[in-house]
Amino acid sequence: MLPEFKSLSGMVDRFPTEQTCVDYLTEIRWRNGKRCPYCGSDRIYTLKGRQPHKCAVCRQKFSIRVGTIFEDSKIPLLKWFMAIYLITSHKKGISSIQLGKDIGVTQKTAWFMNHRIRKAAATKAFTAPLLKNTVEVDEAYIGGKEHNKHLNKRTPGTQGHNTKTKAAVVAIVERHADVRAFHVPDTARQTLQGLVKGNVALGSRVNTDEYPGYKGLTFFYIHGSVNHVGGTYVVGDVHTNTVEGFFSLFKRGVYGIYHSLSKKHLQRYLQEFAFRYNIRREENGVGFTSLLSNCGGRLTYRELIANEAA
Repeated sequence: MLPEFKSLSGMVDRFPTEQTCVDYLTEIRWRNGKRCPYCGSDRIYTLKGRQPHKCAVCRQKFSIRVGTIFEDSKIPLLKWFMAIYLITSHKKGISSIQLGKDIGVTQKTAWFMNHRIRKAAATKAFTAPLLKNTVEVDEAYIGGKEHNKHLNKRTPGTQGHNTKTKAAVVAIVERHADVRAFHVPDTARQTLQGLVKGNVALGSRVNTDEYPGYKGLTFFYIHGSVNHVGGTYVVGDVHTNTVEGFFSLFKRGVYGIYHSLSKKHLQRYLQEFAFRYNIRREENGVGFTSLLSNCGGRLTYRELIANEAA
C-alpha cells in the first residue's frame, strides 16, 4: 500500500492521472472494508459517473471524497496529493503563496487547502497512547518581543509569561519518539499540569525547567528540572533540549515561512509541525500516506473564516 517515491516528480509519476489518485484514495479509505460515509453500512454498489458508489441501506450516492478534506472541492486530487506531499516533506512548512505557485492554484485556494490538510494532521496525534519513558515539557510564547517592535506598537508590562499580546503554547515530547503541542489560554499551574496528566503516563520521568507552574508533578511523576535562569541546562540526564529543539523548528517556520499567524489558527499550525516532527525519521512517502490515511473530517470555508466569537 505504501507508495515508493522520494520526490515530487516521483509522486507525479506514481499518480499520473486523476483516476490513479481516486483508486489510491479508495484503497486507503476502504483498507478495512467498504463503508457508507452517511450511515456506515458496508452494502455498497458500484455505479458509473461522478458519484460511482451507492449505499443499499440509506440509498445515498457518493464519491470517495465524501467525508474527507477533499469533499466539495473542485481541485483535482492530483493537486491535493501534490499539496500533501509538499506540506509533509518541507521541514518548516510551505506558505500559501508558494504552494499556490507550485501546484497552479490561487493563493486563497492554497490557503484553504493548507488549513484542511492541517486539520487532517491532528486526527491521529491526539488519539495515540500516552507518552511514557522520559518526557520533556516546556512552554513558549508566540507573538514577538516587545523591544523588537516600533515604539508606538509596544505594550508596556507584557514581557515574560504574559498572554496579553502573545499566545502561549505548550509542547510535550517523549525522547526519541513523538511530540504533542497545544495552544493554551495561559500557563497557570492547573493548565500545565492538566496537560501533562492527560498526555503522559503516570510514573514516567518528566523533565521541565524551573517555572513554578510545574511544581507538584513529583506526586505523579519522577520530576526533574533544570534552572535555566541560573545558567544550568543539563544535570546528568535531566534537560529540556529535545522540546526546545521542537520549539526552535516551529519558531523558525513561523518567522521564516509564515511570518505571522493568528491565534485562531495557531492550533492547526502546531498540529502541522507536530505531524512532521513525528514522521521525521521516515521517508517522504510514509508521511504522505500517513496523512492521507487520516483525511477524514471536513473543514468548511465558512468555519475557517468565522470570527473568534463564533
